[in-house]
Amino acid sequence: LLALTAGMLAFLGLDTLAEALDQANFVAGPLQGVGMIAIGVAATFFVLEAISRREAAAGKSPAEQRLGLAYRIALGIGLHNLGEGLAIGAAFALGEAALGAFLVIGFTLHNITEGVGIAAPVAREEPRLRHFVQLAALAGGPAILGTWIGGLSYSPVAAVLFLAVGAGAIFQVVYELLKLMVADSRTPAFGYQVAGFAAGLLLMYLTGLFVAA
Repeated sequence: LLALTAGMLAFLGLDTLAEALDQANFVAGPLQGVGMIAIGVAATFFVLEAISRREAAAGKSPAEQRLGLAYRIALGIGLHNLGEGLAIGAAFALGEAALGAFLVIGFTLHNITEGVGIAAPVAREEPRLRHFVQLAALAGGPAILGTWIGGLSYSPVAAVLFLAVGAGAIFQVVYELLKLMVADSRTPAFGYQVAGFAAGLLLMYLTGLFVAA
């Protein structure tokens, strides 16, 4: 499941980065949209990496560290969904109700699989229900916020920043998951990890077809 999560998030991170680069074309030249993306991705990655290392140095139990990883996964997905919400809101603001409704359905199908990735790190711990409620709100709530923002006042600059931060958060989580996979590379399960990673990429690609179709 962790390998599957890594594959799904790797695809999602690249997709988020591609969306940010696409939105950068609409940013005024002096603001340097590509530079904004680079700063947003790098800053978010290193801030979350510092938080992760601080948790490990604080002597938190492995279960607590895995729960923290689940929250960082939900945060990365939530920031990505914030950018998707901007697209939905912008479609409705332009009077394209059919397009907006289609995007809602497509993104919903695409995001269902991401719940597996959020729950995977804590599957053995069986955390309290409130954690699952909080994780779901953290991952899904920003889509609603993004829809409001996009519908009321869409801004390419905001879209680029949100997507860049989301990509940085996702790549940091993928980095953590890959470290766990490499640490277990000599075990018989390594082949399953590679297969799981590939399956995660394929799963996100297939569900993404509902959005791109």
